[in-house]
Amino acid sequence: MAANDAVDAGGEPIPTSAVLMSASKHISTRCRSENMAFIACKKKDANPEKCLDKGADVTRCVFSLLKDLHHRCTKEMDAYAGCMYYRTNEFDLCREEQKAFEKVCPWSE
Repeated sequence: MAANDAVDAGGEPIPTSAVLMSASKHISTRCRSENMAFIACKKKDANPEKCLDKGADVTRCVFSLLKDLHHRCTKEMDAYAGCMYYRTNEFDLCREEQKAFEKVCPWSE
């Protein structure tokens, strides 16, 4: 995955599986409340329409986070996502890129 494959024509990150897997720790912390509200809604009501607003909140949070990560640590995020793409999302094969990415853009619980 070349660096230009990870962004759209407007320069925004494309949420491929490799990008989402690379940012998974960040997503789990930054978007925790949105995810928990969505899960609670789904448990409360099996009708998918009832939780569309909660799902949109999760999507909005993830897109915002990806934009932020892309702007703060473009090179490291692209290298990590590129490795994950090439290695079929196998974390163990991309530890070096993960370490560099998390050094520049740390996550916290």
